[in-house]
Amino acid sequence: MRRLRRNSAIRDLAAQTRLSAEELVMPYFVIEGKNKREPIASMPGISRLSIDNLVDDVREIKKLGIKAVLLFGASRRKDDRGTESYRRDGVLQKAAAAIKRNAEDVVIVTDVCMCGYTSHGHCGIVKTKKPVTSNQKPEKHIDNEETVKILAKIAISHAEAGADFVAPSAMMDGQVGAMREALDKNGFGNTGIFAYSAKYASHFYGPFRDALGSSPKFGDRKSYQMDYRNSDEALCEIGADIEEGADIVMVKPALAYLDVIARAKAVFNTPLAAFNVSGEYAMVKAYCEKPETRNQKPEKNLVLEILTSIKRAGADLIITYHAKDAAKWLKNL
Repeated sequence: MRRLRRNSAIRDLAAQTRLSAEELVMPYFVIEGKNKREPIASMPGISRLSIDNLVDDVREIKKLGIKAVLLFGASRRKDDRGTESYRRDGVLQKAAAAIKRNAEDVVIVTDVCMCGYTSHGHCGIVKTKKPVTSNQKPEKHIDNEETVKILAKIAISHAEAGADFVAPSAMMDGQVGAMREALDKNGFGNTGIFAYSAKYASHFYGPFRDALGSSPKFGDRKSYQMDYRNSDEALCEIGADIEEGADIVMVKPALAYLDVIARAKAVFNTPLAAFNVSGEYAMVKAYCEKPETRNQKPEKNLVLEILTSIKRAGADLIITYHAKDAAKWLKNL
């Protein structure tokens, strides 16, 4: 079998998995203002960008072969109902419109959630359940039905701004169906749904929460995001989202869930994405910046190995903060 490994040309000829820039999606954090670029300490190389700088960056990655972006609005204005999330002149809505005007043929995916806009950091409307007895403490929970109504409202505002896909990430039951119905009723039948279908309650999201200021002020998200011990449940979630109208489904995170990606690919024919999340990105950066490894410059080979493994597991699309660098490396292979 070593005959097929003899040199790089033969290895390339026999390679079963081939990674390309067209399969990568670049995530961005968007902020208000002009000519702003705010580095995120826990994500070296990634910054929050004002819309003018965002448009310039999107034009650059388009030249590298990346065809899609995922937008997150980093809002400074927060309240307990996340009202900033569905404003027609909100930062994410303005960013989507600016890209649509200035970067033709780039696919715009917009994150539909409330966590970056709520004062409590949760992904929905928080309600307090009154105690039955005097010994019990008031219990806070996320109201699924009320949250879904707001998520549909957010989706409409994104579609109006020019989003090609809305990406519900709150993991509320029925969110995809509610968005599909709302989009269709409001004349956005061509706007797709890029669903965070199997989103786990993961410890790999820390840097992302730093970027958005979206860490929960109480409790955690385990009552609505998936238990990392389960994989059968992921197939149920993905199947439900497809049934409700999802055009693309996603597994998040990626590296610790390659088995889930592979199982989903074996069962479903719907395009499958995987999100190589902020914590996975930050770990690679931390390793590559260690004094004993810095001179070896391992980042290129390490990142391409990771992304190839995600594709090999079955992902058709990979959302990764390394997308821009990976596209450059792939171009120069």
